[in-house]
Amino acid sequence: MSDLTLILLSAGSSSRFSMGVKKHWLRINHQPLWQFVAQKLQKTEKFVKIILVSSDEDIAFMKNYANFTFVKGGASRQESLKNALASVESKYVLVSDIARACISDEFLERIVSHKGSSDCIVPYLNVTDTIVYENETIDRDKVKRIQTPQLSLADVLRDALDTNEEFTDESSAIVANGGQRSFILGDEDAHKITYIKDLNSIPCLEAPSSDTLSGNGFDVHAFDTKGTMWLGGVKIDSDYGFLAHSDGDVAIHSLIDALLGAAGMGDIGMLFPDNDDKYKGIDSKELLQIVVTKLNSFGFVIINADITIAAQKPRIGKYKTQMREVIAEILGIDRARVNVKATTTEKLGFVGREEGVAVTSNANLKYFNWKMIG
Repeated sequence: MSDLTLILLSAGSSSRFSMGVKKHWLRINHQPLWQFVAQKLQKTEKFVKIILVSSDEDIAFMKNYANFTFVKGGASRQESLKNALASVESKYVLVSDIARACISDEFLERIVSHKGSSDCIVPYLNVTDTIVYENETIDRDKVKRIQTPQLSLADVLRDALDTNEEFTDESSAIVANGGQRSFILGDEDAHKITYIKDLNSIPCLEAPSSDTLSGNGFDVHAFDTKGTMWLGGVKIDSDYGFLAHSDGDVAIHSLIDALLGAAGMGDIGMLFPDNDDKYKGIDSKELLQIVVTKLNSFGFVIINADITIAAQKPRIGKYKTQMREVIAEILGIDRARVNVKATTTEKLGFVGREEGVAVTSNANLKYFNWKMIG
Protein backbone atom coordinates (compact mmCIF):
# COMPACT_ATOMS: atom_id res chain seq x y z
CA MET A 1 0.00 0.00 0.00
CA SER A 2 1.24 3.49 -0.83
CA ASP A 3 2.65 5.65 1.96
CA LEU A 4 2.50 8.81 -0.16
CA THR A 5 -0.19 11.54 -0.28
CA LEU A 6 -0.45 14.08 -3.09
CA ILE A 7 -1.36 17.68 -2.27
CA LEU A 8 -2.31 19.94 -5.18
CA LEU A 9 -2.56 23.65 -4.40
CA SER A 10 -5.05 25.84 -6.27
CA ALA A 11 -6.27 28.33 -3.69
CA GLY A 12 -4.69 31.40 -5.29
CA SER A 13 -6.68 34.22 -6.86
CA SER A 14 -4.72 34.11 -10.17
CA SER A 15 -4.12 37.84 -9.81
CA ARG A 16 -1.07 37.73 -12.11
CA PHE A 17 -3.08 35.89 -14.74
CA SER A 18 -5.08 39.07 -15.52
CA MET A 19 -7.82 37.44 -17.61
CA GLY A 20 -10.85 37.35 -15.28
CA VAL A 21 -10.73 33.54 -15.37
CA LYS A 22 -8.95 31.62 -12.62
CA LYS A 23 -6.20 29.60 -14.28
CA HIS A 24 -7.20 26.34 -12.55
CA TRP A 25 -10.56 26.63 -14.35
CA LEU A 26 -9.06 26.81 -17.83
CA ARG A 27 -10.50 23.92 -19.82
CA ILE A 28 -8.50 21.09 -21.32
CA ASN A 29 -11.15 19.75 -23.69
CA HIS A 30 -14.03 19.64 -21.15
CA GLN A 31 -11.90 19.20 -18.03
CA PRO A 32 -10.87 22.13 -15.84
CA LEU A 33 -7.11 22.31 -15.41
CA TRP A 34 -7.19 21.19 -11.76
CA GLN A 35 -9.11 18.02 -12.70
CA PHE A 36 -6.84 17.33 -15.68
CA VAL A 37 -3.73 17.52 -13.49
CA ALA A 38 -5.20 15.55 -10.59
CA GLN A 39 -6.53 12.70 -12.72
CA LYS A 40 -3.35 12.51 -14.78
CA LEU A 41 -1.35 11.98 -11.58
CA GLN A 42 -4.00 9.68 -10.11
CA LYS A 43 -3.49 7.27 -13.01
CA THR A 44 0.09 6.63 -11.84
CA GLU A 45 -1.41 4.83 -8.80
CA LYS A 46 1.36 6.15 -6.55
CA PHE A 47 -0.86 7.91 -4.01
CA VAL A 48 -2.97 6.70 -1.11
CA LYS A 49 -4.89 10.00 -1.19
CA ILE A 50 -5.11 13.09 -3.38
CA ILE A 51 -5.93 16.40 -1.67
CA LEU A 52 -7.08 19.46 -3.61
CA VAL A 53 -6.71 22.81 -1.83
CA SER A 54 -8.88 25.68 -3.02
CA SER A 55 -11.34 28.36 -1.90
CA ASP A 56 -14.79 27.59 -0.48
CA GLU A 57 -16.39 28.99 -3.62
CA ASP A 58 -14.30 26.78 -5.89
CA ILE A 59 -14.67 23.65 -3.78
CA ALA A 60 -18.46 23.81 -3.94
CA PHE A 61 -18.24 23.62 -7.74
CA MET A 62 -15.26 21.23 -7.84
CA LYS A 63 -17.30 18.58 -6.06
CA ASN A 64 -19.51 18.34 -9.16
CA TYR A 65 -16.52 17.10 -11.16
CA ALA A 66 -14.57 14.56 -9.09
CA ASN A 67 -14.29 12.72 -5.77
CA PHE A 68 -11.02 13.87 -4.26
CA THR A 69 -10.39 15.18 -0.75
CA PHE A 70 -11.04 18.92 -0.84
CA VAL A 71 -9.55 21.29 1.73
CA LYS A 72 -10.15 25.01 2.15
CA GLY A 73 -7.08 27.10 1.42
CA GLY A 74 -5.66 29.94 3.48
CA ALA A 75 -4.47 33.47 2.89
CA SER A 76 -1.06 32.26 1.72
CA ARG A 77 0.43 29.21 0.02
CA GLN A 78 1.99 28.19 3.30
CA GLU A 79 -1.27 28.45 5.22
CA SER A 80 -3.03 26.44 2.51
CA LEU A 81 -0.39 23.74 2.77
CA LYS A 82 -0.74 23.60 6.57
CA ASN A 83 -4.49 23.14 6.18
CA ALA A 84 -3.93 20.26 3.76
CA LEU A 85 -1.35 18.55 5.99
CA ALA A 86 -4.03 18.22 8.66
CA SER A 87 -5.67 15.64 6.37
CA VAL A 88 -2.47 13.72 5.63
CA GLU A 89 -2.00 10.37 7.40
CA SER A 90 0.77 8.92 5.25
CA LYS A 91 4.50 9.03 6.04
CA TYR A 92 5.37 11.02 2.90
CA VAL A 93 3.72 13.86 1.05
CA LEU A 94 4.24 15.15 -2.49
CA VAL A 95 3.29 18.82 -2.91
CA SER A 96 2.72 20.53 -6.23
CA ASP A 97 0.81 23.41 -7.76
CA ILE A 98 -2.06 22.95 -10.20
CA ALA A 99 -0.25 25.48 -12.38
CA ARG A 100 2.54 22.89 -12.81
CA ALA A 101 0.35 21.15 -15.38
CA CYS A 102 2.67 18.83 -17.33
CA ILE A 103 4.34 16.53 -14.85
CA SER A 104 5.46 13.53 -16.88
CA ASP A 105 5.38 9.98 -15.56
CA GLU A 106 9.16 9.82 -15.95
CA PHE A 107 9.70 13.02 -13.96
CA LEU A 108 7.36 11.83 -11.21
CA GLU A 109 9.09 8.45 -11.07
CA ARG A 110 12.49 10.13 -10.65
CA ILE A 111 11.23 12.14 -7.70
CA VAL A 112 9.51 9.21 -5.99
CA SER A 113 12.52 6.94 -6.52
CA HIS A 114 14.49 9.16 -4.10
CA LYS A 115 11.88 8.81 -1.36
CA GLY A 116 13.52 8.35 2.03
CA SER A 117 16.94 9.62 0.98
CA SER A 118 16.37 13.04 2.58
CA ASP A 119 13.79 15.08 4.46
CA CYS A 120 12.83 16.76 1.20
CA ILE A 121 13.50 15.87 -2.45
CA VAL A 122 13.72 19.01 -4.58
CA PRO A 123 13.79 19.14 -8.40
CA TYR A 124 15.73 22.00 -9.92
CA LEU A 125 16.79 23.45 -13.27
CA ASN A 126 20.16 24.90 -14.12
CA VAL A 127 20.53 28.58 -15.03
CA THR A 128 22.07 29.33 -18.43
CA ASP A 129 21.92 33.14 -18.42
CA THR A 130 24.28 35.49 -16.62
CA ILE A 131 22.96 36.33 -13.14
CA VAL A 132 23.48 39.74 -11.52
CA TYR A 133 22.35 40.42 -7.95
CA GLU A 134 22.64 43.98 -6.57
CA ASN A 135 25.13 44.86 -9.29
CA GLU A 136 27.32 41.82 -8.54
CA THR A 137 27.65 39.00 -11.07
CA ILE A 138 26.91 35.65 -9.46
CA ASP A 139 28.37 32.30 -10.48
CA ARG A 140 25.40 30.85 -12.34
CA ASP A 141 26.61 27.31 -11.66
CA LYS A 142 25.71 27.91 -8.01
CA VAL A 143 22.17 29.08 -8.82
CA LYS A 144 19.23 26.69 -9.01
CA ARG A 145 15.70 27.28 -10.32
CA ILE A 146 13.53 25.33 -7.90
CA GLN A 147 10.50 23.41 -9.15
CA THR A 148 7.62 21.40 -7.74
CA PRO A 149 6.56 18.71 -7.01
CA GLN A 150 8.65 18.35 -3.85
CA LEU A 151 8.55 15.14 -1.81
CA SER A 152 8.83 15.48 1.97
CA LEU A 153 8.49 13.53 5.16
CA ALA A 154 5.05 14.66 6.31
CA ASP A 155 5.96 15.13 10.01
CA VAL A 156 9.14 17.03 9.13
CA LEU A 157 7.16 19.36 6.87
CA ARG A 158 4.50 19.94 9.53
CA ASP A 159 7.14 20.94 12.07
CA ALA A 160 8.88 23.21 9.58
CA LEU A 161 5.68 25.07 8.77
CA ASP A 162 4.81 25.64 12.43
CA THR A 163 6.18 29.16 12.28
CA ASN A 164 5.11 32.70 11.43
CA GLU A 165 7.95 33.01 8.94
CA GLU A 166 6.78 32.71 5.33
CA PHE A 167 8.53 30.42 2.85
CA THR A 168 7.92 30.13 -0.89
CA ASP A 169 8.55 26.38 -1.05
CA GLU A 170 8.63 23.36 1.25
CA SER A 171 12.38 22.75 1.12
CA SER A 172 13.24 26.27 2.31
CA ALA A 173 11.05 25.82 5.36
CA ILE A 174 12.54 22.41 6.12
CA VAL A 175 16.14 23.63 5.82
CA ALA A 176 15.40 26.68 8.00
CA ASN A 177 14.07 24.28 10.62
CA GLY A 178 17.28 22.22 10.60
CA GLY A 179 16.20 19.57 8.11
CA GLN A 180 17.97 18.34 5.00
CA ARG A 181 17.06 18.53 1.34
CA SER A 182 18.43 16.71 -1.67
CA PHE A 183 18.39 18.11 -5.19
CA ILE A 184 17.55 16.17 -8.33
CA LEU A 185 17.50 17.45 -11.88
CA GLY A 186 14.06 18.79 -12.83
CA ASP A 187 12.16 18.87 -16.11
CA GLU A 188 12.02 21.82 -18.52
CA ASP A 189 8.58 20.66 -19.71
CA ALA A 190 7.19 20.93 -16.17
CA HIS A 191 6.70 24.64 -16.74
CA LYS A 192 4.51 26.60 -14.32
CA ILE A 193 1.59 28.69 -15.55
CA THR A 194 1.93 32.12 -13.95
CA TYR A 195 1.05 34.50 -16.78
CA ILE A 196 -1.25 33.98 -19.75
CA LYS A 197 1.76 33.84 -22.08
CA ASP A 198 3.05 30.80 -20.19
CA LEU A 199 0.32 28.69 -21.76
CA ASN A 200 2.31 28.72 -24.98
CA SER A 201 5.10 26.87 -23.15
CA ILE A 202 2.94 23.99 -21.89
CA PRO A 203 3.25 21.05 -24.30
CA CYS A 204 0.63 18.65 -22.92
CA LEU A 205 -2.47 20.85 -22.87
CA GLU A 206 -5.25 20.28 -25.38
CA ALA A 207 -7.45 23.19 -26.49
CA PRO A 208 -10.81 23.67 -24.75
CA SER A 209 -13.85 22.00 -26.31
CA SER A 210 -15.80 24.18 -28.74
CA ASP A 211 -19.13 22.69 -27.60
CA THR A 212 -22.03 25.00 -26.75
CA LEU A 213 -23.46 24.55 -23.25
CA SER A 214 -27.20 25.27 -22.94
CA GLY A 215 -29.38 25.88 -19.92
CA ASN A 216 -32.96 26.90 -19.19
CA GLY A 217 -34.64 28.67 -16.32
CA PHE A 218 -38.19 29.14 -15.10
CA ASP A 219 -39.56 31.36 -12.36
CA VAL A 220 -42.85 32.83 -11.20
CA HIS A 221 -43.78 35.58 -8.78
CA ALA A 222 -47.16 36.64 -7.50
CA PHE A 223 -48.21 40.27 -7.48
CA ASP A 224 -48.08 42.32 -4.30
CA THR A 225 -50.55 45.11 -3.63
CA LYS A 226 -47.71 47.53 -3.03
CA GLY A 227 -44.09 48.12 -3.89
CA THR A 228 -42.12 48.86 -7.04
CA MET A 229 -42.19 46.51 -10.00
CA TRP A 230 -38.84 45.56 -11.52
CA LEU A 231 -38.81 43.32 -14.56
CA GLY A 232 -35.82 42.53 -16.76
CA GLY A 233 -33.78 45.07 -14.80
CA VAL A 234 -36.21 47.86 -15.71
CA LYS A 235 -38.62 49.79 -13.48
CA ILE A 236 -42.17 49.20 -14.74
CA ASP A 237 -44.84 51.89 -14.43
CA SER A 238 -47.20 50.07 -12.06
CA ASP A 239 -49.05 50.54 -8.77
CA TYR A 240 -47.95 47.13 -7.51
CA GLY A 241 -44.84 44.98 -7.32
CA PHE A 242 -44.00 41.33 -6.66
CA LEU A 243 -44.10 39.22 -3.53
CA ALA A 244 -40.46 38.20 -3.10
CA HIS A 245 -37.48 38.11 -0.75
CA SER A 246 -35.45 40.25 -3.18
CA ASP A 247 -36.88 42.92 -5.48
CA GLY A 248 -38.85 40.14 -7.22
CA ASP A 249 -37.44 40.61 -10.73
CA VAL A 250 -38.78 37.31 -12.04
CA ALA A 251 -37.18 37.77 -15.47
CA ILE A 252 -33.66 38.13 -14.09
CA HIS A 253 -34.25 35.25 -11.67
CA SER A 254 -35.25 33.03 -14.58
CA LEU A 255 -32.18 34.15 -16.56
CA ILE A 256 -29.88 33.43 -13.62
CA ASP A 257 -31.20 29.87 -13.46
CA ALA A 258 -30.63 29.44 -17.20
CA LEU A 259 -27.02 30.63 -16.88
CA LEU A 260 -26.36 28.42 -13.87
CA GLY A 261 -27.98 25.50 -15.66
CA ALA A 262 -25.70 25.87 -18.67
CA ALA A 263 -22.66 25.91 -16.38
CA GLY A 264 -23.87 23.02 -14.19
CA MET A 265 -23.77 25.27 -11.14
CA GLY A 266 -27.11 24.50 -9.50
CA ASP A 267 -29.83 27.11 -9.15
CA ILE A 268 -30.51 30.59 -7.82
CA GLY A 269 -31.77 29.29 -4.47
CA MET A 270 -28.44 27.57 -3.79
CA LEU A 271 -26.45 30.76 -4.41
CA PHE A 272 -28.88 33.27 -2.93
CA PRO A 273 -31.14 31.50 -0.38
CA ASP A 274 -34.39 33.28 0.39
CA ASN A 275 -33.85 32.86 4.14
CA ASP A 276 -30.65 34.94 4.08
CA ASP A 277 -31.29 38.52 5.18
CA LYS A 278 -28.27 39.60 3.12
CA TYR A 279 -30.46 39.31 0.02
CA LYS A 280 -33.64 40.82 1.44
CA GLY A 281 -34.88 43.49 -0.98
CA ILE A 282 -31.67 43.28 -3.06
CA ASP A 283 -31.60 44.58 -6.62
CA SER A 284 -31.68 41.48 -8.84
CA LYS A 285 -29.26 43.15 -11.23
CA GLU A 286 -26.68 42.83 -8.47
CA LEU A 287 -27.39 39.11 -8.23
CA LEU A 288 -27.01 38.74 -12.00
CA GLN A 289 -23.67 40.59 -11.90
CA ILE A 290 -22.42 38.24 -9.17
CA VAL A 291 -23.38 35.24 -11.32
CA VAL A 292 -21.70 36.67 -14.44
CA THR A 293 -18.47 37.33 -12.51
CA LYS A 294 -18.57 33.80 -11.10
CA LEU A 295 -19.16 32.28 -14.54
CA ASN A 296 -16.24 34.20 -16.01
CA SER A 297 -13.90 33.23 -13.16
CA PHE A 298 -14.85 29.58 -13.68
CA GLY A 299 -13.88 29.73 -17.34
CA PHE A 300 -17.24 30.29 -19.05
CA VAL A 301 -18.10 32.84 -21.74
CA ILE A 302 -21.71 33.91 -22.29
CA ILE A 303 -22.92 33.56 -25.89
CA ASN A 304 -26.55 34.67 -25.80
CA ALA A 305 -29.79 34.73 -23.79
CA ASP A 306 -33.46 34.39 -24.75
CA ILE A 307 -36.19 35.40 -22.31
CA THR A 308 -39.97 34.85 -22.62
CA ILE A 309 -42.19 36.80 -20.22
CA ALA A 310 -45.76 35.51 -19.80
CA ALA A 311 -47.94 38.27 -18.33
CA GLN A 312 -51.57 39.22 -18.74
CA LYS A 313 -50.56 42.41 -17.01
CA PRO A 314 -48.66 44.66 -17.03
CA ARG A 315 -48.10 45.31 -20.72
CA ILE A 316 -44.37 45.34 -21.28
CA GLY A 317 -43.98 45.86 -25.02
CA LYS A 318 -42.53 49.34 -24.61
CA TYR A 319 -39.93 48.12 -22.10
CA LYS A 320 -38.40 45.25 -24.09
CA THR A 321 -35.67 47.25 -25.80
CA GLN A 322 -34.57 48.78 -22.52
CA MET A 323 -34.56 45.33 -20.90
CA ARG A 324 -32.27 44.05 -23.63
CA GLU A 325 -29.90 46.96 -23.13
CA VAL A 326 -29.73 46.56 -19.35
CA ILE A 327 -29.27 42.79 -19.42
CA ALA A 328 -26.73 42.87 -22.27
CA GLU A 329 -24.56 45.33 -20.37
CA ILE A 330 -24.49 43.08 -17.30
CA LEU A 331 -23.81 39.95 -19.36
CA GLY A 332 -21.03 41.73 -21.23
CA ILE A 333 -22.41 40.86 -24.66
CA ASP A 334 -23.94 42.77 -27.56
CA ARG A 335 -27.60 43.76 -27.25
CA ALA A 336 -28.39 41.75 -30.38
CA ARG A 337 -27.57 38.57 -28.45
CA VAL A 338 -30.18 39.22 -25.76
CA ASN A 339 -33.72 38.53 -26.86
CA VAL A 340 -36.79 39.47 -24.82
CA LYS A 341 -40.24 38.20 -25.83
CA ALA A 342 -43.62 38.93 -24.25
CA THR A 343 -46.81 36.90 -24.39
CA THR A 344 -50.07 36.35 -22.51
CA THR A 345 -51.67 33.04 -21.56
CA GLU A 346 -55.00 33.92 -23.17
CA LYS A 347 -56.46 34.45 -19.69
CA LEU A 348 -55.63 30.87 -18.66
CA GLY A 349 -54.08 29.91 -15.32
CA PHE A 350 -52.73 32.18 -12.58
CA VAL A 351 -51.09 34.43 -15.20
CA GLY A 352 -54.38 34.73 -17.07
CA ARG A 353 -56.18 35.56 -13.82
CA GLU A 354 -53.69 38.43 -13.41
CA GLU A 355 -52.21 36.97 -10.22
CA GLY A 356 -48.58 37.09 -11.26
CA VAL A 357 -45.95 36.69 -13.97
CA ALA A 358 -44.08 33.63 -15.27
CA VAL A 359 -40.79 33.74 -17.18
CA THR A 360 -38.81 31.13 -19.06
CA SER A 361 -35.23 31.74 -20.17
CA ASN A 362 -32.57 30.00 -22.22
CA ALA A 363 -28.85 30.78 -22.18
CA ASN A 364 -25.83 29.44 -24.02
CA LEU A 365 -22.22 29.40 -22.84
CA LYS A 366 -18.86 28.29 -24.19
CA TYR A 367 -15.47 27.77 -22.59
CA PHE A 368 -12.92 30.55 -22.48
CA ASN A 369 -10.55 29.78 -25.36
CA TRP A 370 -7.11 30.36 -23.91
CA LYS A 371 -5.57 29.02 -27.14
CA MET A 372 -6.60 32.26 -28.86
CA ILE A 373 -4.65 34.41 -26.40
CA GLY A 374 -1.06 35.50 -26.89
